[in-house]
Amino acid sequence: MKNKILLILSFLFVSSLIHGATFPDISVKDLQEAISSKKVAVIDVNGPRSFANGHIPGAIEFSAQKKDLESLLPKKKDTLVVAYCGGPSCRAYLRGANAAAKLGYTNVRHLSAGISGWKKSGQKVDKK
Repeated sequence: MKNKILLILSFLFVSSLIHGATFPDISVKDLQEAISSKKVAVIDVNGPRSFANGHIPGAIEFSAQKKDLESLLPKKKDTLVVAYCGGPSCRAYLRGANAAAKLGYTNVRHLSAGISGWKKSGQKVDKK
């Protein structure tokens, strides 16, 4: 029994190292307010096809811009940066969130509702 517990704890520890940092969640309402006050940078990691079909207004399409991400994000490293993907079960947002954190951004969050929750709440999307 003791060995099983140690094995499980070891697995959880290694999993946390592999998956990297976790980022605090932000609600659709709070993100909408940040967008309205122009105090946020938003990163969409859903890919170009999804981005073209509808994304949060002002979002950066991560897969096309990941090499130039730093030039597209605000200079102030304490600016709110929000990464999102498809919805609550999607973990792809970590690519964008980790990239921003690696660039030194200290206020990185996750819109766990994703684009599906954004649309479901009746928020506007841009299409490109």
